[in-house]
Amino acid sequence: TPCAILSGMKCVNPFVIKGYRGPEYFCDRQEETRRLVSAIENGRDVTLMAPRRYGKTGLVQHVFGQLDGGYRTLYLDIFNVRDLSQFVRMFASAVTENFSTPMEKTGRGLLNFFRGIRPTMIPQEDGFPKFSFDVIPAQAEGTLKDVFAFLKSRTFEMVIAIDEFQQVREFPEPGVEALLRSHIQFCTNVHFIFSGSKQHLMQEMFATPRGPFYQSTQLMSLGTIGREAYCDFAARFFRSAKKPFDEKVFGGLYSRFDGVTWYLQAVLNRVWNRPEGLSSAAVVEEAAEELVAEGELVFHDLLTSQTAAAQKVLWAIAREGVMEKVSSKEMLVKYDLPTGSTVRSVVADLAMRDILLKTDQGYRVYDRLFSEWLARQMA
Repeated sequence: TPCAILSGMKCVNPFVIKGYRGPEYFCDRQEETRRLVSAIENGRDVTLMAPRRYGKTGLVQHVFGQLDGGYRTLYLDIFNVRDLSQFVRMFASAVTENFSTPMEKTGRGLLNFFRGIRPTMIPQEDGFPKFSFDVIPAQAEGTLKDVFAFLKSRTFEMVIAIDEFQQVREFPEPGVEALLRSHIQFCTNVHFIFSGSKQHLMQEMFATPRGPFYQSTQLMSLGTIGREAYCDFAARFFRSAKKPFDEKVFGGLYSRFDGVTWYLQAVLNRVWNRPEGLSSAAVVEEAAEELVAEGELVFHDLLTSQTAAAQKVLWAIAREGVMEKVSSKEMLVKYDLPTGSTVRSVVADLAMRDILLKTDQGYRVYDRLFSEWLARQMA
């Protein structure tokens, strides 16, 4: 049945929009899973690149579940980490919590590895404390060295996925990439997955000769899931629950959001509990309108925080859907945009801040729901 008992909780909706619920609720990605598992099993680190909401996190969690019991795994999201000290604190806490032995979790064993600082023990109901590390900037590099010494001392193999890894480029301390590379290259019992959503930064880090991580990993770009595979995945749940499902309606939904995983899941999640199921374009429209309406305050604040020129550019690109030649004379006249040089500068700034996304077809508004809201406002 589409609803199974997972971790003691009943999953009442098969279209998961947060976290990972298991292989039954994971759509396709068979080839990507095979490649990642093969890389790990053959000792290759991986760089995984894709825009946000394409399902990188779900894929990593799915791969973790496909590995045999000989691997211990850890997922770390550093999107909100701002400097090396904060990274080391998060990294040390996660590593010791996930990879310590019961004896080490009494606290005494960890002192052998972290001599410069003392981890703070936080009691837990199971009797094994969690640990936090108060890392001051002067101790960050030394503590990082201790963390890798701890990892190298393990008698098992580990897989550590660091999401939004390009964030280390934003750290104020110089040479962080080279520092991490100097430790990672000698940590042979740990396999790393470096994932990131800012593809130009990830490519600079891993695919250009001047980067410390150049040619150190297997590069993978994550595209969208194919329409047929996604349709089969969704139809299985609706039909097993005897709910209407129209493949042409799904095709319209897929095209509307260009197959981007999160948006498809979000709409299907809303449609699931409707008695009419996925039976008409009107049902999809109502669910999409709900999502847009719920984000209206955020969208309004985001728009009004931009310059007048940036607002015009956003409106124009949202109305076009995808704009290949943003600063062309035709677009400048059609949408009463500023000069071509001003538009190019605005577009570069919006792309750097992840408000616009550059694709093979041109620029589009990164958040599809924001794009729909903008288009409606302009209309």
